[in-house]
Amino acid sequence: LGGDEEVEIICAGGFDLGYISAVFFFLIFILSVTGNVLLLCILVRYENLKKVTNMFVLNLACSDLVFALTLPFWGYYLQSSWVFGDFACAFVTAAYFVGLYSSVILLTAMTVDRFITVVLQKWPSSVKRQRCAMGACAAAWAISIIASVSDAVNAKVEYYGNDSATCEDSHNPESTAVKMGYYLQIALLFFLPFAIIVFCYSAILKTVVHESTRKKHRTVVVVLCIVVVFFICWGPYHIIMLILSLYNPKDCHKKDKLIIIHDIFCLLAYSHCCMNPMLYTLSQKFRIHLVNLFHFIVVMKEGWALKFCCVGRFCSPKC
Repeated sequence: LGGDEEVEIICAGGFDLGYISAVFFFLIFILSVTGNVLLLCILVRYENLKKVTNMFVLNLACSDLVFALTLPFWGYYLQSSWVFGDFACAFVTAAYFVGLYSSVILLTAMTVDRFITVVLQKWPSSVKRQRCAMGACAAAWAISIIASVSDAVNAKVEYYGNDSATCEDSHNPESTAVKMGYYLQIALLFFLPFAIIVFCYSAILKTVVHESTRKKHRTVVVVLCIVVVFFICWGPYHIIMLILSLYNPKDCHKKDKLIIIHDIFCLLAYSHCCMNPMLYTLSQKFRIHLVNLFHFIVVMKEGWALKFCCVGRFCSPKC
């Protein structure tokens, strides 16, 4: 071999978290769909959706649902191969990124709204604030969909042999253009929002210390908890992805360690889509709404049952 030639070292497969990840994905999917659907039902039935915080929470629940609906596909893919075809590969990839991008944009918008309300106290009217919130939510979805188009277009199914296929980005991950695109993406959609949120909440917490309004304190705490949980879940994932893009160890043991860390942080990140409903259960008001909702469902079922009298296989609407 020539002295200038770089030899690629092929490592044997290390500890595989594929099965654990697949089971975890399906579990997150069930928890997220159940929790976020219940949250949406409570918001629609019991809460005032003209309130700005409720508006953002409703959109966040929808964002989590969009993300969660991709998990069964990724879970099956981890255990087998991609069997869903080209369109599903592009569509599921797009939905994944729409859910991710919309979450961080909505959280940033929610934090900025709290900053203007609590610190600047500059909203001219509640109507203007509502319109701005609606515009922010619409913009979050529009930006997320537009940003995910390139990811969807680049997602291709590659076939290996007769029974193996992958759904991956078709571009070379080592190319300069791909890396620059990734760095720009993570800067604009993670680190920039993180910096904005840290700045806003530093000012908010300083202001709130001198306030005596309990309701205002409670709203700030709720939004802060939502934001903190998001960054606890997604922060380590983005950091390890950044490390992997910058550092490619030649030692197989180090490479296996990084892959295991990546897989663990991936599970933590994906679990975020079922976290928000769990946070709301800490609120007494939410728990009361939840009990009322279950009572309403039971009453509705009993009401439907009383409409029909059944004898054997025959039912009549009159008793």
